[in-house]
Amino acid sequence: MTSATGQKKRRGSWIKEEFGNAERRTAYYMILPALIIILAIAFFPIMYSVLLSVTSSTITGFGSFVGAENYIELFQNEDFWEGLKNTVIFTVASVVLEFIIGLGIALAINRAFRGRGLVRAAVLVPWAFPTVISAVMWRLMFQDQIGVINEVANGIGLISEPILSDTTLLLLGAIFVDVWKTTPFMALLLLAGLQTIPGDVYEAARVDGANVMQRFFRITMPLLKGTILVAVLFRTLDAYRVYDLFWVMSGQQLESLSTFVFKSVRVSQLLFAQGNAASVFIFVTAFLIALIFIKVFGMQTSAEE
Repeated sequence: MTSATGQKKRRGSWIKEEFGNAERRTAYYMILPALIIILAIAFFPIMYSVLLSVTSSTITGFGSFVGAENYIELFQNEDFWEGLKNTVIFTVASVVLEFIIGLGIALAINRAFRGRGLVRAAVLVPWAFPTVISAVMWRLMFQDQIGVINEVANGIGLISEPILSDTTLLLLGAIFVDVWKTTPFMALLLLAGLQTIPGDVYEAARVDGANVMQRFFRITMPLLKGTILVAVLFRTLDAYRVYDLFWVMSGQQLESLSTFVFKSVRVSQLLFAQGNAASVFIFVTAFLIALIFIKVFGMQTSAEE
């Protein structure tokens, strides 16, 4: 009882301190319109999707309350599990490869050399392509009759059947295309973090006799952890909601969570309730991913600082 009373007093004192100060109260009033807009644009659609996911609603009208029935049916749907498996594999593989390659590119173009500006601009070219354009371009190269990649892979014995007819090869191809397109974005974020590290720190380490690997692991990586958290989190959430790359490049053969939702809600409309349940599942799991990143990696970064 004493602890609860103390918590209430502390909460009351915090509210009094915040709103009792005229300057802070004015600040709250100034951000209130933005908060209202955010609630109207983001919070309302989310809550409406949650409501649809627990009812028997269809595309034609609002249905009755069914509780968790839609979620139970969703978790029994093989297409949903196929989409979840592909999404997880795609997200983990693409983000890991993009981070490793992007870090190498960032370290390379962070060094002073002639033509550095031109190289930096050239590195960003793949990222400038819209995802749909990239998917169409690479799909043509994966074609079994006219595709150069399919022809070369067949010639050296890497594959024995057309890439576009095998879902495993399609998934590997999608990972490859995403790494090609989005690694420049990762490199750009990491380069921005590298440029905030003072050069004096490296110079002092050289004077103390630290070699290249020691400087990398004891200076670069610790000072870059905040940037790495942001870059990896952004790319993880972006890859987790992959839709257009799968839909266009695979000719609708490759399932992801987002394509499952689109097919269920918009295309067939036969699984409207399950599609809404899947969209809520994507939102909740994406929120949990962001929370884990911030809590785990954020706490590690704060502890080291």
